[in-house]
Amino acid sequence: MSKPTKPSPPQIKIPATYMRGGTSKGVFFKVADLPAAAQTAGPARDRLLLRVIGSPDPYGKQTDGMGGATSSTSKAVLLAQSTRPGHDVDYLFGQVSIDKPFVDWSGNCGNLSAAVGPFAVANGLVAPERVPENGVVEVRIWQQNIQKTLLAHVPITAGEVQETGAFELDGVTFPAAEVPVTFMNPVDAAEALFPSGHLVDELTVPEVGTFAVTLINAGIPTIFLNAEDIGYSGTETQDAINNDPQALARFEAIRAQGALRMGLIDDISAAAARQHTPKVAFVAPPTGYTASSGKMIAAAEIDLNVRALSMGKLHHAMMGTAAVAIGTAAAIPGTLVNLAAGGDARTAVTFGHPSGTLKVGAQAQDQDGVWRVQKVSMSRSARVLMEGAVRVPADCF
Repeated sequence: MSKPTKPSPPQIKIPATYMRGGTSKGVFFKVADLPAAAQTAGPARDRLLLRVIGSPDPYGKQTDGMGGATSSTSKAVLLAQSTRPGHDVDYLFGQVSIDKPFVDWSGNCGNLSAAVGPFAVANGLVAPERVPENGVVEVRIWQQNIQKTLLAHVPITAGEVQETGAFELDGVTFPAAEVPVTFMNPVDAAEALFPSGHLVDELTVPEVGTFAVTLINAGIPTIFLNAEDIGYSGTETQDAINNDPQALARFEAIRAQGALRMGLIDDISAAAARQHTPKVAFVAPPTGYTASSGKMIAAAEIDLNVRALSMGKLHHAMMGTAAVAIGTAAAIPGTLVNLAAGGDARTAVTFGHPSGTLKVGAQAQDQDGVWRVQKVSMSRSARVLMEGAVRVPADCF
């Protein structure tokens, strides 16, 4: 007679909300709703979020989880009522690897930042007396990954978050309510906006080449290159890059060397475990193109073209944090971004990306030879897609 098999553990339910924010989607949790072992940072929390999202998946599909098998849809957000003075909610973002067993906590998601305010209001993380019956509430967010303040302006109708509306965002199919988001002082006075000390550097990448780059730390550490220098026009859509393994390998080599030059890693081998940061983007002067939706983008509509990679692939639109870097760099004469936009001083820039266009405003000043950024603003939208509970095996963490 065969021995009886040990029964498998049951699944557990964890309260969760599946939300779109900007051009990204993620699973949102209140920290207090997580199992006790996952309420603090560590391996248990990472294992739980990996299982929720469906990673690591050698098939690259995340079929057995909530992830959508792209960098834009393999995300988790943890929120709690803030204990920091002057803030409503603490926001922690995890970029979940699709095919590897790790969660990258090194940066923020600017797109999902737009969903944090609506979630916080709807889930009682904002003091009720601050929420009007009709109007707009400014939700004060402490972004824990980067230790910065974000302000989200959330529309309210009849005491509830207004999610529907006429605001259109390229990269998102349907219109929704507009949620302006401001990134306050994205670079502290003690931090270097340009880690190398220069607006433009030369970056040598073994077996790839030497390139002019702007290395900037605003919103998220970003490496900007000229599209022409790497053989592109700046009007590419995803297929032109993501279906070319050699191109992706070159971009990863550039990213790794840039991370080393920016001081984000001490050894080139460490780049593989830090996929979320830095980002790599390439810029070009304004040129008309056809967006991925079929929409025609005329050169006259934009100041420049920008294409950016996230988690090893060309992004389908633009990461919100990279848009902060774009807006900041565009405001500072002499950066590659500013030069691609014509080289003029500016407080706002409209750029083309694979799905369309995006406008971002930035206030930057030269203070005794050092550039400082006061704030960067852009409009996004957000919407609850599903709410209730996710289920995971009880022994997964």
